Amino acid sequence: MQIFFATLPQQLINGLTLGAVYALIALGYSMVYGVLRLLNFAHGDVYMVGAFIGYGVMVALIPTSIPILVLALMLLAAMLGCGILGVVIEQFAYRPLRNAPRIAPLISALGVSFFIQNAVQLTFTAAYRNYETEKLIPPSLGIDIGDARLSATRILVIVSAIVLMIILQYLVRNTRLGKAMRAVSIDREAAAMMGVNVDQVIVFTFFVGSALAGAGGVLTGVVFTRIFPYMGFTAGLKGFTAAVLGGIGNIPGAMLGGFLLGIIETFAVGFISSTYKDVVAFVVLIIVLLIRPRGLLGARIPQKV
Repeated sequence: MQIFFATLPQQLINGLTLGAVYALIALGYSMVYGVLRLLNFAHGDVYMVGAFIGYGVMVALIPTSIPILVLALMLLAAMLGCGILGVVIEQFAYRPLRNAPRIAPLISALGVSFFIQNAVQLTFTAAYRNYETEKLIPPSLGIDIGDARLSATRILVIVSAIVLMIILQYLVRNTRLGKAMRAVSIDREAAAMMGVNVDQVIVFTFFVGSALAGAGGVLTGVVFTRIFPYMGFTAGLKGFTAAVLGGIGNIPGAMLGGFLLGIIETFAVGFISSTYKDVVAFVVLIIVLLIRPRGLLGARIPQKV
């Protein structure tokens, strides 16, 4: 018990860091599902592409540029590149199937996921890449909280996730485009008759959701250093679990689900065994689906007649 309380603060910090990454992935799932009622299972691979884009920018610029500027450019390039990739995926994989039975876009999403994974592996090989985080953020920077260490890298990840969530929440709640997104999510046909450009709203949704996944990929590389072509599959499933846990389609719910899942997984590794790292996430998913299918903050969706 004494060991538990001694290591609890550090485990909590580690859980919040991991949860921040899951939350960014979950936000993309929630946005797309909220507007289209579509589970974009290629979303995790978009996150992986973001990690590789950030790595490419780092390798190209870190010898000659200011580290903080390199970090900002890594995030910007990954968000822009992944946003464009998300739009391309929507145009070619989902738009032709928009009115098809729900199983069709689901199968298409899985196909896109396998395509992206193998395309990246064939292009860059299956070798692991390592972020040179120590050249971007000095390891000495951070805050000591008792025996726990909150490094500047972890602060960056947690704060970035919270700031992006706040910006997204403002965008959805307080802008004209956000109102259009909410209208399309309620009734696509009625929104179109009221003059809303449904295609534009859907493209924007995919762009923003994919951009958030790209940011998550870079932050993962910065804090955990190692990236590889198949990192997106498991992370995508964890992000989906976080979205369901918090209430898929709900932005604060996605953040809450991500942080909770990160803490639960970290506690399982730290206090039980690392063997159960991936098992815990899916046990949580099953429990939530059985007890509260709409998630912790999800609203009950009225059935149309």
